[in-house]
Amino acid sequence: MAFIIAIDGPAAAGKGTLARKLSDHYGLPHLDTGLTYRATAKALLDAGKPLDDEAIAAEMAGAIDLGWLDRSVLSAHEIGEAASKVAAMPAVRVALVAAQRRFAETGKGAVLDGRDIGTVVCPDAAVKLYVTADPELRARRRFDEIIARGEAADFDRIFEDVKIRDARDMGRADSPLRPADDAHLLDTSKMGIEAAFQAARAIIDARSDH
Repeated sequence: MAFIIAIDGPAAAGKGTLARKLSDHYGLPHLDTGLTYRATAKALLDAGKPLDDEAIAAEMAGAIDLGWLDRSVLSAHEIGEAASKVAAMPAVRVALVAAQRRFAETGKGAVLDGRDIGTVVCPDAAVKLYVTADPELRARRRFDEIIARGEAADFDRIFEDVKIRDARDMGRADSPLRPADDAHLLDTSKMGIEAAFQAARAIIDARSDH
C-alpha cells in the first residue's frame, strides 16, 4: 500500500513548508492541494468567468493539470481570495478530490497538504498531521512573507482575511476544515520549522520503515 502522509491545517500555519521538507526527506512526491483550488480560480479569472457559477467552476477544475501548479504565480492575493470561494463549491471539490486521490495513489506514496486530506481525500493515510498556530501569528507570518517579496502589505487587512478564511473553511457544509480523529496535532505557534520538522519525523518514523 502507498505510504501517504496527510497534512491539514489553516492558512499560514506552516503546513506547506513542512510538507515540502518531508517530501524531500522521504523522497516522496508532494502535492499542495490548495494550489489545485487556486489554479481553478485562476482559470476562471483568466477566462473572465464568474466565480459563483458552480457548473463552470467544476468544468475548469476537471481540466486542471497537476503537473503545472506554479506557486509563484498562484500565490497572488486575489487568486487566494477567489480560490477560497471556489473551494466552497461541492462540485469543484468532487472534481479536485478525485484528481488529488489519483496523485496520492500513484507509486510508493506521497505527501499531500491541504484542509481535508486526512478527513476526505486520504482518510486511510498512514500518518495524519494537523498543523495549526495562533491566528494573529499566522497573519504576521503571511505579512512578513509578502514584505520579504518586496510587495506592499497591510497587517490589519491580512489578519482580517485570515479570520474570514478560517471561518469560511471551518464552517462550510462540504469537507470543513477540522483535524481527523486520528491526526497528530502540531501547534507551531512557539515552534520553528525545524522543530516542527523533527516532531513530524518522529511521528512518521514510528509508523514506517523509512
